[in-house]
Amino acid sequence: MIEIVVAVLAAGGAGWLLRRKHLARKAAGPVPGIPCMVRSPAGEGRWRAGRVYADAGAARWVPGRGEAVALAGGRATGVRMPTVKEGLVINPGSRIVTCVYGAGAAMEIAVMPLDLRELLAAVPQAGGTEDTA
Repeated sequence: MIEIVVAVLAAGGAGWLLRRKHLARKAAGPVPGIPCMVRSPAGEGRWRAGRVYADAGAARWVPGRGEAVALAGGRATGVRMPTVKEGLVINPGSRIVTCVYGAGAAMEIAVMPLDLRELLAAVPQAGGTEDTA
């Protein structure tokens, strides 16, 4: 009987803490930037989580850990859907944007379809075509 009481008290305490944390996040408002996964250089390495910020026309990618990468003069060269292998690591419903920036460096940025338009506004396309299928 004592175990049941302790379990109920623990569940109630955990529920109270989770609700308190949820209300604090809700009161803080939306987080700025575009959530994304990035692979740099393009086609190699692993996907890393971060956010793309477009402040005053200068886009930059800020990883969860590490140094920010300035996308000065960056251009989106292509938009595609992830392959099956990539879909196991990133969200399979996302879109992958290949960006060229700096001195010819390239990176792939995976964003959700609803964030694609905002990303392409921050990093304009080099060509005029876009594959949003």
